[in-house]
Amino acid sequence: MNILVVDDEEILQDVLGMLLRREGYRPIFAKSGEEALLVYEREPIDLVLLDLMLPGMSGLEVLRQIRQRDPDQVVIIVTAYSSIEGAIDAMREGAFHYIPKPFKNEEVLLTVRKGLEQRSLRSENRVLKEELQKRYGLDNIVGKSQPMQQVYDLIRLAAPSKSNILILGESGTGKELVAKAIHHHSRRAQGPFVTVNSGSMPPDLLESTLFGHVKGAFTGAIATKKGLFEVANNGSIFFDEIGNIPADTQAKLLRVIQEKEFMRLGGVDVIKVDVRIVAATNAELESLVQQGAFREDLYYRLNVITLHLPPLRRRTEDIPLLARHFLQLYAAENGKELREISPAAMQLLMDYRWPGNVRELENAIERAVVLSSGEVLDVDLLPPSLRTGESPFPAPTLPATAAGTSFWDAVNAYERQLIVRALQSAGGVQKRAAEMLQVKPTTLHEMMKRLSISAEMLNS
Repeated sequence: MNILVVDDEEILQDVLGMLLRREGYRPIFAKSGEEALLVYEREPIDLVLLDLMLPGMSGLEVLRQIRQRDPDQVVIIVTAYSSIEGAIDAMREGAFHYIPKPFKNEEVLLTVRKGLEQRSLRSENRVLKEELQKRYGLDNIVGKSQPMQQVYDLIRLAAPSKSNILILGESGTGKELVAKAIHHHSRRAQGPFVTVNSGSMPPDLLESTLFGHVKGAFTGAIATKKGLFEVANNGSIFFDEIGNIPADTQAKLLRVIQEKEFMRLGGVDVIKVDVRIVAATNAELESLVQQGAFREDLYYRLNVITLHLPPLRRRTEDIPLLARHFLQLYAAENGKELREISPAAMQLLMDYRWPGNVRELENAIERAVVLSSGEVLDVDLLPPSLRTGESPFPAPTLPATAAGTSFWDAVNAYERQLIVRALQSAGGVQKRAAEMLQVKPTTLHEMMKRLSISAEMLNS
């Protein structure tokens, strides 16, 4: 590690040089501020030991210029007792610490070690922020179409606010990715981002997961446990498929939104939290409200800002961008030489309706990359459903409806028939059926429960 020692006293340079070399560091010396800045420009410096009393440019000015060049640089001030007030001024300017002369060798080495640890932490934090930006920034949401430009604009406007946000869109449109981007661009970005799979667990387990429980609250509660709302304090909590939350849990969720407080299951202590809720659904919440399946007051609390994600079939101009993005991503991940998509393959991608939206497109490109052996992704690498233009399983016909049958009863009947057909085609494997239907396995599981679809129905 390179340590720049800025001091005009040769004896001090000799002492610090010997001390630093003995610990495995590489000292680099400068006798003035001007010389220090020249050295700083040509050498990679990990830490600076800086005397305040220098000929020419003051140590304080050297500190300012170094901090302008690299705000993360760790600068340790070395100063005489008579200049302690100047050292305090340097601390205000961003110096890491100061060491008064005459110093003890152990004090210097300890401060240097702590300073290098601080620099390492700052570097890790910077890399982490860059990775978060790469993963959850708006650049990661690919699309140049007008509908996506509107999405970007709304994210930029809504993210800094404190308001709850409702994301609407079909399965596979990227609702969770948008939720993470909202959190990343909000004032809560340094806080946690917690995801709740609303429809994947029974009501009692969901409440325990959300609000926590105290020891002995129920059979198996052998210790007090925090819920996800406590974990998400000062951050964001994302409810995926919010429409699947049971009525009792909806009431408790409403209280958290209104009062910003709750009690653990079996507990009596009120726990205060500051959490922003981002909710998503592919269901028509307004219709669920009209049916009495979703609380109207909760709907309006969640629906402060609504963000509609367009299906891929309505933003076809984004398909080439997305396809190339996934091609580069999975080619690098799998060590493949794929560099381009043939015109014929791209035309198939453009012509397909993409019922599973961006997720289906991503799966198709990933599959093609894994199966590839050349540099060009051609038609033969695409899934059969794209090459034939047909659904991966036969679509059921619309069920006959008796006179007086409501619209929603007819919809439920069609959903039931569609799911049963998919499960039969998948040999009863729910994960495969979910892939066929282009929905999440948790969503399919919840739909099966809602429609009372059991294993016995698959043989009928």
